[in-house]
Amino acid sequence: MYAVRLFAVRHSRFFEGLYQGLEKVMVALDPVFAKIGYERVEKPIAVTERIVKGFLFDCKMCGQCVLSSTGMSCPMNCPKNLRNGPCGGVRPGGFCEVKPQMRCVWVEGWEGATRMRDGAERIRVVQPPVNRSLEGSSSWLRVSREKAAEQREELRSADPSKQILARAFARARKIEPSSAPLAKEPIAALSEQAVAETTSRFKIAREPEASQPAKPAAKE
Repeated sequence: MYAVRLFAVRHSRFFEGLYQGLEKVMVALDPVFAKIGYERVEKPIAVTERIVKGFLFDCKMCGQCVLSSTGMSCPMNCPKNLRNGPCGGVRPGGFCEVKPQMRCVWVEGWEGATRMRDGAERIRVVQPPVNRSLEGSSSWLRVSREKAAEQREELRSADPSKQILARAFARARKIEPSSAPLAKEPIAALSEQAVAETTSRFKIAREPEASQPAKPAAKE
């Protein structure tokens, strides 16, 4: 299994495309799943997911799959189950301190993420703690169901572009800092602005004088 895990990380770009294609198929099947009942299809899909992902990624079926955000390296294979980066005990060569014969899953994850399209951004997103109540459930089914619900909401919305923008902004806020320091205004720009304001005030003050008619010369 370990050799297959390393193979999946080395070919993370291929598996990224495979996952995206699978997601589209699952979302397209949402009406079928809804008609049959998500509770009924949960078990067979979870069994299939366990077999496929167990072979390819040594999946632990946590129910909250983040493979697309961790370079196709499952963080649940970490002996400490760390979901947001390696611990401080990574040994020389990137090996695990608990299992010295195994490379750190986060070292592998970073290498896999650099091969993916947006992997370097996604791997920086902070993941929430594992919800143990979802263990054994199908993350494929849950994610596709959420995506299908989002698409239906966009169709019902008067302005779908606003919802897309809102979600993109929320995602950017996870990647970028919540605030950024403002750059200082260049001195040259401030000087030009001050000159323009002074000139404007001068013109306003001088215009009434120019509009007054000339006084006739006094008679002797």
